[in-house]
Amino acid sequence: MTTGFSSNSCRFADYFVICGLDTETGLEPDELSALCQYVKASKARDGAGRKPASADKGENFEQSPLRRTFKSKVLAHYPENVEWSPFDQDAVGMLCMPKGLSFRTQADSREPQFHSFIITREDGSRSYGFALTFYEEVTSKQICSAMQTLYHMHNAEQYDILQSPAAPGATPLAPPTPSHALSPALSLTRLQRFNSYDISRDTLYVSKCVCLLAPLAFPRACRQALEQLHRAVCSPQPPPLPLESYIYNILYEVPLPLPGRSLRFSGVYAPIVCQRPSTAELPLFDFPIRHVLELLGVENLLQLFTCALLEIQILLYSQHYQRLMAVAESVTALMFPFQWQHVYVPILPASLLHFLDAPVPYLMGLHSNGQDDRSNLELPQEANLCFVDIDNHSIELPEDLPQFPNKLEFIQEISEVLLAFRIPPQGLRYSEDSPKHQGLHASEVDKRNGNLAGSPLNSYLLKENETIARLQALVKRTGVSLEKVEVKEKGGGHKGLKLQCDEEELQMHRLNIHIREVFANRFTQMFADYEVFVIQPSQDKEAWFTNREQMQNFDKASFLSDQPEPYLPFLSRFLETQMFASFIDSKILSQDEEEKEHALRLFDARVEKIRMLNVRTPTLRTSMYQKCTNIEESEKAIENRVSKIDHTALHPHLLDMKIGQGRYEPSFFPTLQADVLSTGPATNKWAKRSAPAQWRRKDRQKQHAEHLYLDNDQREKYIQEARTLGNMIPQPKLSNLSPSVIAQTNWKFVEGLLKECRNKTKRMLVEKMGREAVELGHGEVSITGLEENTLIASLCDLLERIWSHGLQVKQGKSALWSHLLHYQESKEKKNSTPAGPGPPGLIQDSERRKSDTGLTMPPLKVSLIQDMRHIQNIGEIKTDVGKARAWVRLSMEKKLLSTHLKQLLSDQELTKKLYKRYAFLRCDDEKEQFLYHLLSFNAVDYFCFTNVFTTIMIPYHVLVIPSKKLGGSMFTANPWLCVSGELSETGVLQLPKNTVEITFECQNLGKLTTVQMGHDNSGLYAKWLVECVMVRNGITGHTYRFPCGRWLGKGVDDGSLERVLQSPGMMRRFVTISPNSKPKLNTGQIQEGVGEAINGIVKHFHKPEKERGSLAVLLCGEFGLVWALEQVFLHGFKSPRLFKNVFIWDFLEKAQAYFESPEPREKSQDENWQTRVRDFCRFMRAINSSPRSIGKDGKFQMLVCLGARDHQLHHWIALLADCPITAQMYEEFALIKEHTLVNSLIRVLQTLQEFNITLEASLVKGIGI
Repeated sequence: MTTGFSSNSCRFADYFVICGLDTETGLEPDELSALCQYVKASKARDGAGRKPASADKGENFEQSPLRRTFKSKVLAHYPENVEWSPFDQDAVGMLCMPKGLSFRTQADSREPQFHSFIITREDGSRSYGFALTFYEEVTSKQICSAMQTLYHMHNAEQYDILQSPAAPGATPLAPPTPSHALSPALSLTRLQRFNSYDISRDTLYVSKCVCLLAPLAFPRACRQALEQLHRAVCSPQPPPLPLESYIYNILYEVPLPLPGRSLRFSGVYAPIVCQRPSTAELPLFDFPIRHVLELLGVENLLQLFTCALLEIQILLYSQHYQRLMAVAESVTALMFPFQWQHVYVPILPASLLHFLDAPVPYLMGLHSNGQDDRSNLELPQEANLCFVDIDNHSIELPEDLPQFPNKLEFIQEISEVLLAFRIPPQGLRYSEDSPKHQGLHASEVDKRNGNLAGSPLNSYLLKENETIARLQALVKRTGVSLEKVEVKEKGGGHKGLKLQCDEEELQMHRLNIHIREVFANRFTQMFADYEVFVIQPSQDKEAWFTNREQMQNFDKASFLSDQPEPYLPFLSRFLETQMFASFIDSKILSQDEEEKEHALRLFDARVEKIRMLNVRTPTLRTSMYQKCTNIEESEKAIENRVSKIDHTALHPHLLDMKIGQGRYEPSFFPTLQADVLSTGPATNKWAKRSAPAQWRRKDRQKQHAEHLYLDNDQREKYIQEARTLGNMIPQPKLSNLSPSVIAQTNWKFVEGLLKECRNKTKRMLVEKMGREAVELGHGEVSITGLEENTLIASLCDLLERIWSHGLQVKQGKSALWSHLLHYQESKEKKNSTPAGPGPPGLIQDSERRKSDTGLTMPPLKVSLIQDMRHIQNIGEIKTDVGKARAWVRLSMEKKLLSTHLKQLLSDQELTKKLYKRYAFLRCDDEKEQFLYHLLSFNAVDYFCFTNVFTTIMIPYHVLVIPSKKLGGSMFTANPWLCVSGELSETGVLQLPKNTVEITFECQNLGKLTTVQMGHDNSGLYAKWLVECVMVRNGITGHTYRFPCGRWLGKGVDDGSLERVLQSPGMMRRFVTISPNSKPKLNTGQIQEGVGEAINGIVKHFHKPEKERGSLAVLLCGEFGLVWALEQVFLHGFKSPRLFKNVFIWDFLEKAQAYFESPEPREKSQDENWQTRVRDFCRFMRAINSSPRSIGKDGKFQMLVCLGARDHQLHHWIALLADCPITAQMYEEFALIKEHTLVNSLIRVLQTLQEFNITLEASLVKGIGI
């Protein structure tokens, strides 16, 4: 996509290049390519460990001299250099002929091949290349003799291999006929027939390439120009003018079309038309999206698009260079208004294969030779890789990829466009190079990628065909029908137009703009109100830029809270990407319209238009799907340009060439005359136009998408540094790399990884501490659980990239898990021989998780190996990547991530065996800093394992701690308990007599909230004073303490046989209460306590449903609502007589008796009052008649919980404040008798009315109301 470009010129093309065989240096093996093949073979051999020695010889069997790679060279380029776009000989040579030279004989196919490529400089600016590769006869006798000699050597080598006996288990070298079944003579004959070159019989051809380098991507126009040049060379008749005239014309006399204008210039045989969108249209994009959709299908393209937006590593794989380029450019074009910020190499030359090891996001294209199976392709890291096999129409996605918002409706909208252009939405399942696919029937489904298999194209022209039926089934849920889809007649939309380009080209432009507008519309709908959430800096631009890494530029939490629920998994990850951060940065740095870059200005204009429409029909912040409405307008602009040409370039003309120059020799591209092509005309009308001159000066500033509008010095600083923000690595330099350059590149990777680790840990800690501060009552929440999950997933991705860097041999998709398995294996081997006292790698974690009392749980034994076994025992996790992520989550929850990884890396022998010297894990200083950053996670509490793996079985250990003073040694009853968590509860568990410990296994309970305990009142001494109950999660090690400090038994305390215990919450303690005394609180402290308790419940309901903790803790826990109302009723309560306890429940029962007596009925009370009295008495009766022996305090707790659930508490406080019983049982200064304070309390309690409170079963067991 032409987002930015490097031209300070108005020239259509900057350079014309010729690459091919240098007959002076002769045949040079392409060492880098050969080295890559050798490394690949040795990797496979080392990795498998079972290939026979002859296999490496067999590697050369297919590589006959005709199939080997030889060095190509840039033979000539014109002009020598231009200042605005310096000529990069290494890069151009590599990308014009990425495979090097190839040879053919007259028996082979020699069709010309076109491909385009891109050169991205270190500052992010780009040049585009367009190359046509064809074959010329080799006239040099030395080259032909050298090829003959190579064949003699090759055949002799193969003869020796065939003569030697086959190694046991060796694969036959020449399927389908095993080589050992052939006689050596027959084998040699076959060899010579299929792989030979005979100088006396065969004609030898070698590849040659002509190329145009241009500042903007006009692939179609450049292809036509190059093909016409080649046709002129192959034609038996010479062209009208020497070739130099046409090349000079395109280099110096054809201008770039101005924005919003079309241009016509002359090829050798026919005019060529190109057009460029205006600044009010989507940026220039001239690659055919049709081919990409036919190759991948809509669904695969959308999945690939999602991966690109989330900055996942993407590797494209095809044997066609142009396919690699078309897919890469299409995906990045569809991202408008966002731009890919990372490594972008659509065609990866052989010398840069080590860049696949890059531990950064990348979008790269890898050439396939058409013979290798995907399973044989060794990739350094696959944990977070999107692998696109273009030729086989398949895509492999990373785990846990979120769905693009409104995916089904989006697929349907694109499919409707495609059907209108007679393109099957699932893509063509066959191609010209694989006829075997042509017989596939539409009913077949490709299981690998979820796309429907295809049928011949003509079936799509039938209205009631199977594709439409399948598409309707796919989108049935959307409620939109496809029955009205009309297949447009070709050319039907522009019958009145007189076209200046061919029909096919117009159709390409029309389809491109249709698809691009549909994609762009998705972002304008999703981010229609993004400006509201941009955080404008309070300081000046320079200060803001200096502190950019520490600044938040977008209010993510508020933005996400406004979005429909189904969007959140995708959006929460997208907002963390570099492309989104850069987009918002450019918004902050552009104060007015003039300063805005093109994409931002255009996007803002579209957003403004949508906002105006939504004033009338407000649909923002809903998941309602809105189709694109401005396609016709964009289509019309293109049609107008191609029907009326705005500018025609000068025609090619005779140049001032010496006699004898420019001679024509059919089928050979001539040696061009450098003197006439090295410089352009002295004067040029269009080069001096004032408007373009001004545009030339501002080109890099205004048009380059990566540059922001500061003054020049600031801009250059931004260009260089903005690209290293976060996890950015500079573009790889395309050159023949020396070991020192490769080492320097890897060192940059190491530094980049460490910086990314520092930024990520800091971000996660700031967000997490912000969350905990809010729960403690400070400030506002800034992170949701969804965001927390996103951040942890990105940390797992970073760890995978660190562990993938510099791997010797890749085994499995997860490099981290592979390392852990190697460690486990080595430790278990050592452990099998009796050595030390305890198992290796054991940490006695006596500091953490112990009880405050004398009786404690045994110290938790923490072991790296043990934690791995926990993960290996979870049947739900099937993949290595999943296991690695689960292990990271578990280690974070246990606050052992840094410790575990330090222990893993302490085995230096293993690390040296698995990693190359330059790997991150073998850079000692960086590794230490990395572990130090991870250690900072111990400052906060994560439940990232417990909250994600909700269905796994977990062992729990329970310890009941009786009071030290009155121990349970005489206790005769049978105790029981029931443990409840946020996810589920255990049911009743019997404790064996005379034991205070029990271990049981059950499905994950989540964070624990309550423990119900009691006994059956049997035996002589059925009284038990319990200090607390401790419960520990056997996998995560989280230990919960449930304080009790009360009796369980008849005739003591409040006579309760069971109690519901709460684990202390995270609420702010505003008063310190010692465990042995109950100080009296004043009315101000009581009011504050009630306010804090209500506040906690209000905050609970304002969180997203998935983020809410336990409501039971807020109601019944320490300083919860029950405790707060208990303080209200205890204030001013008259002291009981000696040796007799009076409980709040006694007062409530007396009030109930009064309300049920005839006395209040005699007073004429209104209907509302009577209804409230009836409700109060009904609840009191139900609780008193409950079969549970929960005691008087337990009954009060149940009444408060039921009152909160049914929104009755404020009514009951009003009733009790006016009740005569209150006057008898309370002092005059009591809070309940102060009307002002009671009214204030009623108002606070009324705030609970708007919430739907659902109680845990343990709180209301046995009550039928």
